[in-house]
Amino acid sequence: MPAEDPTTTATLLVCVTCKSDEGPLGANLFAALAERLAAEPDIALRPIECLSVCKRPCTVALAAAGKWTYVVGDLTRGAHVEDIVTAARRYAAAPAGIVPWRERPLPFRKGVVSRTPPLALVATPLV
Repeated sequence: MPAEDPTTTATLLVCVTCKSDEGPLGANLFAALAERLAAEPDIALRPIECLSVCKRPCTVALAAAGKWTYVVGDLTRGAHVEDIVTAARRYAAAPAGIVPWRERPLPFRKGVVSRTPPLALVATPLV
């Protein structure tokens, strides 16, 4: 995986192994997002092999150093590319990665699979 660009404030990980009877949903979503995010310097796009949310394809994750990570499922190329871009922009702009619920696109309100604390928080010993 390429090194993160220091100017990037969010990484959008797209599960490219998500599929259905209709074909490679994840790979198709990744291709649409690659085209759409080409001019977004604050958002890095990375393909990822299986986010283990196979019952809710397509699945993406938003992550960044020092920020909460969100995993969101039930996304499609046809209906959600702009919602994903909007969510990624708002996530990139949020200092801790926590976008207020009402400011999230609808699929990012209803489709959250998990929210994981920043690794620095996890590594901090309890006192």
